[in-house]
Amino acid sequence: MSNAPPSSSKAEIERRVAALKNRAPTVRQTSPAQRKAKLRRLADALLDRRQTFYDALQADFRKAPVEVDLTEIKAITKEAEHAINRLDDWMASDPVTSPLLFTGTRSEVHYEPKGVALIMSPWNYPVNLTLGPLVGALAAGNCVALKPSEHAPHTASAITELIADLYDEREVTVFTGGPDVAETLTAQPVDHIYFTGSPAVGRLVMTAAAEHLTSVTLELGGKSPTVVDATADLEKAAGRIAWAKFTNAGQTCIAPDYVLVEDRVRDALVDRLRAHVHQFYGASAGAQQASEDYARLVHEDHYEAVTALLSDAVDAGATVALGGQHDAGTNFVAPTVLTDVPLDADIMQDEIFGPLLPVLSYGSLNDALRIINNRPSPLSLYVFSERETTVESILSRTTAGSTCVNEAFLHFMNPNLPFGGKGESGIGRGHGRRSFQEFSNERSVLRRSYGSELLRPLYPPYDRLTSRVADWVLRFF
Repeated sequence: MSNAPPSSSKAEIERRVAALKNRAPTVRQTSPAQRKAKLRRLADALLDRRQTFYDALQADFRKAPVEVDLTEIKAITKEAEHAINRLDDWMASDPVTSPLLFTGTRSEVHYEPKGVALIMSPWNYPVNLTLGPLVGALAAGNCVALKPSEHAPHTASAITELIADLYDEREVTVFTGGPDVAETLTAQPVDHIYFTGSPAVGRLVMTAAAEHLTSVTLELGGKSPTVVDATADLEKAAGRIAWAKFTNAGQTCIAPDYVLVEDRVRDALVDRLRAHVHQFYGASAGAQQASEDYARLVHEDHYEAVTALLSDAVDAGATVALGGQHDAGTNFVAPTVLTDVPLDADIMQDEIFGPLLPVLSYGSLNDALRIINNRPSPLSLYVFSERETTVESILSRTTAGSTCVNEAFLHFMNPNLPFGGKGESGIGRGHGRRSFQEFSNERSVLRRSYGSELLRPLYPPYDRLTSRVADWVLRFF
């Protein structure tokens, strides 16, 4: 498979965005059946092209076909099916109640497309995080510009071919290239930007959007913590943590970033983490490097950044309890568990986004909560405990975009749960109905059917009668 198509030029970007803007009034009139047909074509084509995407993701960072099925293709087909089955209800106006003072009127909320949506996606799940938001944008009746990441060029090429085969370029189009293309796109007068990536780039996107007062959805990241107390089923907890952390070689925005474990069960948890990693990928670095089920870091720069975090942590006093091996020639970093990690080490400052898992012990839950709350709000938080008071205490005393209790990862795959962050980890929500609403303008509509003179006593000029009526309204309505 070839690399991504040539970078889109500024003139081409402006021409195609203008075509999207011109087409948007027509697309906004599409019926539920027409929008469902667009979604059905997308889901069917993804299933038909499974091998194409297997090959693309293998070429980009050696992603296993089963991971492609579960974390890329299934996520989109599920999202599309969910929207297809509910779109009539989503597009219908929502009636709302009215105060007694408004007798004779009825009020409702209409959902209308914002117009032209720009979706900018990252490289780590390049199918899922490009086409997932596309489902919501199409369901809402928008025209869409897609900008997949240049760091997964084979997948960007496959997406470009897919979209060109499925849709009129005036309705959905793909732009390829690097930061210069992204900068030009965010300068266009689009109606909504949906960006998934780092907080640093999210700030740039939000700044650019402000020029046109464009609304934004920012799906960012951060250090998602995991809390394991002494009552947890350590075998199950370790398996779920290892799966969630080392899938895609840790290059997942909702991966457990670090573990806080009650000190009396720390060693037992580490032993079980080691056993599960060996079961998943092999008992030696050589076996793990040969495993067809373990991905690679996406490129040399990211490899250098992750291995620098590892070196700094060890220099600061951390112990490598598992893994630590790496190979620059293939961007391989073994699944790694670190203990005795100082809180001021570099690895504890920013999101790791790689297969390094610090495991820190705590004496009291207050200590664990202090560590969590001293950091920006995470995208996800995981709790493993059989003690309900512990779970409720964590839920009430922390904040996060989402939380799983005695599970990991699965919340992302439930289209009925809104997905997104808070503050540093994001703005807005996606998935299911929330994605449809994110790409829609909620238009308030009030209609009067009778009683048109009921409020006339409140019109100017204001006299004694007006004052008495106003006083009455204040007291009783």
